[in-house]
Amino acid sequence: MTRTIHRLGTVKINALNRRGYHADGGGLYLRVRLGGSKFWVFRLTVAGRKRDGGLVHYPTINLAKARELAEECRRLVASGVDPVEQRKEEREVAAARAAKAMMFEVCAKAYIEAHEAGWKSDKHRRQWRASLGTYVFPIIGAAPVDAIDTTMVLTVLTPIWNSKPETASRVRGRIELVLDWAKAHRYRDGENPVNAGVNLHRLAGAKVQQGCKR
Repeated sequence: MTRTIHRLGTVKINALNRRGYHADGGGLYLRVRLGGSKFWVFRLTVAGRKRDGGLVHYPTINLAKARELAEECRRLVASGVDPVEQRKEEREVAAARAAKAMMFEVCAKAYIEAHEAGWKSDKHRRQWRASLGTYVFPIIGAAPVDAIDTTMVLTVLTPIWNSKPETASRVRGRIELVLDWAKAHRYRDGENPVNAGVNLHRLAGAKVQQGCKR
């Protein structure tokens, strides 16, 4: 039930306890839910479509700030923009940016957790964790997985290619698998810099067995 109150005030807001929508004017409402929680709502009509846009919890956003946000919504509506859709798009963009900032170490641990149940032995599981923890995480573990490139992979592998070729080959393969997993989960774009294994060998000037045991 909507109860119209002409221009809400802080005292009135704090005293409100009846469920429903309480109007402040210009499409701005304070919604009181069962239990007394309160949320700002902006009711708008765009291209004949009526919508409710949430403006967050009260008192996290106070009356003055809610009015500012409502005024911004009115300006957007007047220019033909749907504020609800705009906020949705902004959240999606922010989520995509956060995903791209996912650290390599986080992705690697998620990959292990997702696949280790199907691995053949406890030794194999220990080797995965030990090799990444020893050779990879200290160098690129904190790097955004979307930023991993050939140069960074070479920084990890070059020091061990000559002295520990089999270990280097396995580490290369594990990095490749983690980056493939990250791309499949949309944490990175583009080609996997580890796919061209022979090119990596040549760039490092190392003699290494092609292929790897993963």
